[in-house]
Amino acid sequence: MIRIEKEKTGNLIKTFVSDKLTREDYDQLLPVMEKTLEDWKNVRWYFEMQDFKGWSMQGAFIDFSFSFEHANDLSKLAMVGEKQWQESLTQVMKPFTKADVRYFSLKEKEEALQWIRS
Repeated sequence: MIRIEKEKTGNLIKTFVSDKLTREDYDQLLPVMEKTLEDWKNVRWYFEMQDFKGWSMQGAFIDFSFSFEHANDLSKLAMVGEKQWQESLTQVMKPFTKADVRYFSLKEKEEALQWIRS
């Protein structure tokens, strides 16, 4: 399941995910991301995971395709979630983007938001 928020600054997208990310979740997210990428040269993405269980097969494929296509369009990526995802997701993302990728625990949400907005 996914919830998407855009901040007034325009180039910051916040996503809140739980359970598994599916094709239907990406059907909601991708139009928002693509419109933001059209309007801004660099995009900042806050990605919060709570009770996250990974991706469905289609969701993983869409995520990889989007990440590869837009690897240089993100300036910052704040990944917020449980410890189990920290190392793997951050390390998986780094080779695919020039963005400054940082991981924060759920207890560090406010710090993550301050960092992504700066």
